Order: sequence, then structure tokens, then C-alpha cells
Amino acid sequence: MEEINALFHGFSVALTPFNLLLMFIGVTLGVLIGVLPGLGGANGIAILLPLTFTMPPTSAVIMLSCIYWGALFGGAITSILFNIPGEPWSVATTFDGYPMAQQGKAGEALTTAFTSSFIGAFFAIVMITFLAPLVAKFALQFGPPEFFAVFFLTFCSFIGMGKEPPFKILVAMMLGFALAAVGIDTVTGQLRLIFGWHELMRGFDFLIAVIGLFGIGEILLSMEEGLSFSGRTAKINTRIVIETWKKLPKYWMTSLRSCVIGCWMGITPGGATPASFMSYGIAKRMSPDGAKFGTGQAEGVIAPETAAHAAGTAALLPMLSLGIPGSPTAAVLLGGLLIWGLQPGPLLFVEQKDFVWGLIASMYLGNIAGLIIVLTCVPLFAAILRVPFSIIAPVIVVICAIGAYTVHNAMLDIWLMLLFGVMGYAFKKLSYPLAPLVLALVLGDQAEGAFRQAMLMSQGDMRIFFSNWLVGSIMGLGLLMLVWPVLGKLVAQLRKSAA
Repeated sequence: MEEINALFHGFSVALTPFNLLLMFIGVTLGVLIGVLPGLGGANGIAILLPLTFTMPPTSAVIMLSCIYWGALFGGAITSILFNIPGEPWSVATTFDGYPMAQQGKAGEALTTAFTSSFIGAFFAIVMITFLAPLVAKFALQFGPPEFFAVFFLTFCSFIGMGKEPPFKILVAMMLGFALAAVGIDTVTGQLRLIFGWHELMRGFDFLIAVIGLFGIGEILLSMEEGLSFSGRTAKINTRIVIETWKKLPKYWMTSLRSCVIGCWMGITPGGATPASFMSYGIAKRMSPDGAKFGTGQAEGVIAPETAAHAAGTAALLPMLSLGIPGSPTAAVLLGGLLIWGLQPGPLLFVEQKDFVWGLIASMYLGNIAGLIIVLTCVPLFAAILRVPFSIIAPVIVVICAIGAYTVHNAMLDIWLMLLFGVMGYAFKKLSYPLAPLVLALVLGDQAEGAFRQAMLMSQGDMRIFFSNWLVGSIMGLGLLMLVWPVLGKLVAQLRKSAA
């Protein structure tokens, strides 16, 4: 009852005309940030952070958090329409969302993605409201061994549940790890794999790689196939939105499972990107239509979008309750709180009740505002498919180049984007999966850092990864996923011999 009373007080803080206006402005800006490849929610918030210094802290954080909601929603738009992930966590959405758009189901795919995003975020907000103390204590148990175990489980799940041959998945993943190792070693400070090119000291930025692999690579393929989008005649209206909503309840188990995965990965913090990949992989394994994933299944859109939004929202919990940012965006918000003189931690809930509960109430309202805005604009997004490819392709290339350039304001990044585009084209022509490469590139350095910290803690003793029930259970599940293809073949052979 205490939390409910505090939440109602928070609504009285958030439901002022000024704060409501900031919510809609923030969501609209966030959608634009999410649509533009390379900018991202964290970068968008960092750029706009100075504009909020003259606002009251509660209003400022409400606007910035709504930019975050908008970016979460917006990342799915280009993923589904153009196979270009606007955000890192939208990569898994392309696997089934883009095929749906090509089949003329752009409206259904977008509605499914937006609704799933709303459900995932709402689930996480409810959890933040009622389970904050318990979850904060659980998050304190995670150290370097536990973080590495989570990354290990994510990698092994992809090998065990991928539809491509395990060898091809391993090759793509190893290439991703090699690319992630380029630059400065965060532990020793030494340069690695730059071969005299000091421009590579900062390594390969994930967003530049994603823009090239998916965006430029897809344009090269489309040019080869005749300069046309097969989904350009897609139609969308209110009836399609309502019909899509009628279909979604039958996937309630996938949504619930994805919510749990997302919240867990957001709190630990694993992040929205591995949450979306893991949720997609598990949904593919558990679904009766798992063999059809990748061909345009709505369930393949529901799983990653729900998990990504649940993780992105849940990442704010350890930031508020412990001062530990669960995502890059949460880290930017943490910097904003410190600038405004607010110290995140357990005492924040006692000393700044108006701020904390006003922010939590704005999460509910901002999520609703985001769903209204993106669903209202669905016809505009779907109408993009009707523009001839010969016109839209140069626009996409320019947007990709701008997105790549704005990451570090460096011309080299545009050349790297084009190089990754050629690599993406070659991977697709040779039927090698891109997702494992992207996953290893974005998580490789984090996994390496967690592994080396764990080794320093144990003085090289690998038994640290089985030293308690938490890390041991996660590592055990990861090993099971790693050998899953072999176990599947053995079971099939035993059944065949028995028959």
C-alpha cells in the first residue's frame, strides 16, 4: 500500500501540463533519434542533456526518459521497413520484421513491434514499482564471474539454437570477437591489432558496423535484385491495427517469457541487445513454428521487441536504487542526476520522494504516450515502402553516412561503414549469418573484461565460474546450450535406431 500511495503522489507530480508537454516532445524526439541509424538513445540524450539544466530536475528527467522511450520505439521502424537497425537492440527484429514487410505486412509488423514494446516496458515499470528493494539486493550479488556467465550463456544460446550450421555461426562469431579486440586493451593499456593504423585505436564502433553490415549490405543486394523493395505496395489502416491486436493474445506465453528475460538482463545488467537475441533464440526453440522463424513470423518480432523494452526499462532500477547504470542510456541519466545534485541510491527513495515517484509515474505515462504517437504515425512509416527504390536508396545511403559520421565526427567511419557493407553483402551471398558476428562485436570486449577480472580475482582458477549456485547455474545452462545440437542429433539417431 505504501508503494501505491507513493505512486499516486508521483502521478500528481507528473500530470502537470508542463510535464505532459515534455513527455510528448520527448517521445517525438526519441522516435526521430531511433529512426536515424547511428545516433542512438544514449547519444541523443547526451546531446540534449544541456538543454534541460534550466528545468526542474523532475521535469528534466521526465523529458530525457521519454526521449529514451521514443528511441526504443523508433529503432523498430527502420529495422522492419529497410532491414537497417536504428538501434543495436533492433537487430533481432530484422530477422522476421523485414520479411513481413517484404510480404506486404508492414503495418502488421510495425503494430506488433510497437504493442510488444509497450507490453515489455509496462511489465518492467510494474516490477520497478513493487519489487525495487528485492531486486536491488539481488543485483548486488553480480560480480565479474556472474557477468561473464551471462555473456557465455548468450553466445552459447546462439550456437545451440541457430538455424544455420554451427560451424558457420562459430566462424561469424570468432570474426566478431577479433573485430571487438581491435584498439586499446582496457586492462593493460596496450594497443592490439591496429597494424600501425593509429586511427583504429578506438576500435570498431558497433553502430558503424551495424549500419554497414545491414544498411549498405542490404542496398547492395537490392541493387543486384533490380532496384526494388518487394514490400513497396504495403497498405495500412485502422482495421489492420485492430486485427493485429486480435492475433497477439495467442502469443501471451512468448510475451511473458520475453518480459522475464528482458527484466533479468536489464537488472543484472546484461542489456537490451543480448536480451533481444536471447529472447528470440528461446522463442525459436520453444515455438511450434520455430522452423519458420526468419521467414516473417509475428512471434519473431514479439520476442525481441518485448525483451528489449523490458531490459531497457529495467536498467533504470539499479541506476536509481544503487547508482549502478544498467545501460549506456542509464549511465547518461546518472550523469544528469549528479549534475542536478541528486545522489542515486537507496536514500534517494527517502530524501527525494517527489523526484523518484514522479519519474516512475512518468514511465507509465510516457510509455502510453509513445504507443499513441507511433501507432498514429504507422501509416506514414508504412507509406515509405511505396517510394521507388531508385529514389529512396540514395537517401538511405546519405542517412547512413550521416549516422556513421556523427558517432565520432570522423571521415574514417564512413569508409569503415562502406567496408562493413561489402562484408555484409559477401556474408549474405555466402549464406553466413550476420547476427553472431554482430553479437560478438558488441559484447566481445565486455565478455573479455568480465573474464579477465574474474581470473584476477581467482588468480587464474577457472573454478570461480562454478563457485556459487548463481554463477554455476548460469554457466551450466550455457554449456547445455553449447552441446544442444550434438544432443539433438544423438537423440534423433537413438530414436531412428529404436524405430
